[in-house]
Amino acid sequence: MASYNARRKFLATLLGGAAVAWPLAARAQPSAVPVIGWLGSESRDSEHVRVIHFRQGLKEAGYVEGQNVAIEYRFADGQYDRLTALITDLVRRQVTIIALTGGPAALAAKGATTTIPIIFEVADDPVRLGLVASLNRPGGNLTGLTSLNVEVAPKQWELLHEVIPAATIIALLVNPASSTRTESTTRDAQVATRRLGLRPHILHASSERDFETVFASLAQVQADALVIGPDSLFFSRIEQLGMLTLRHRVPAICPYRAFAAAGGLMSYGASVTDLYRMVGVYVGRILKGERAADLPVQQPTKFEFIINMKTAKVLGLAVPNSMQLLADEVID
Repeated sequence: MASYNARRKFLATLLGGAAVAWPLAARAQPSAVPVIGWLGSESRDSEHVRVIHFRQGLKEAGYVEGQNVAIEYRFADGQYDRLTALITDLVRRQVTIIALTGGPAALAAKGATTTIPIIFEVADDPVRLGLVASLNRPGGNLTGLTSLNVEVAPKQWELLHEVIPAATIIALLVNPASSTRTESTTRDAQVATRRLGLRPHILHASSERDFETVFASLAQVQADALVIGPDSLFFSRIEQLGMLTLRHRVPAICPYRAFAAAGGLMSYGASVTDLYRMVGVYVGRILKGERAADLPVQQPTKFEFIINMKTAKVLGLAVPNSMQLLADEVID
């Protein structure tokens, strides 16, 4: 009997200790969560809107930052020569997946890793950039979305020419730091202006400091209007650009809705809200086990056309009723 009681006491002590030790061990081993690397071409403040919509897409896919996923943020602050070092840092930290903004960031990421999945949003054709093998079957570790804002640029020239049919010289603003995009945007502009009987004048801005010089030169080159090309720098300063066109009384168009809302004459391009929400959804799908190689590059199915009639009146422009009827939004 004594031997039986001793065994019971020994087992109780052993199991009791295990029962206490197991929860302590569990608490000492926090469950790992996937880590997303975010590579922004511009500053944290200027990418705020993109991040908001990205998080919304993540949430739709079942992921909430700080709960079941973590995000490591890196921002180039408009200094594209920093992108390689920033993406290298994310790769060294072995993040689970990378989401990024802009063609220069995508090209830097492609050269940094062939194993970590990368979800991009670019304005250019990603096949022409060499990011993917094809839109339907990307084939590597990169996929994402293209706004096609470079490809739809000829439509912007047509809209501007329709409002100002007497125009002969229209300026194009590009960022020389985005060399590939500048080349394609300029080439498409030359084709569009030749068809419309216009002469393009190319203007460069690689930082906010260049804006005043750009707008001062518009009068010198006798430009009748301005097209603002797609670029992360311009997107991050789009409200400032809208106000500058109004202050300098320059009819202008660009891809981003916020431009027209800030005083620019018109905008025509893909919805930023939809694009970055889908970037978040794609990241979620890969976190759930899908492969980047199998996810087709998404293209926008709808482009937003916004007209600021307040600005048109200030500039003394008569916007045809037919154009106003075609617009998704008319700001009165």
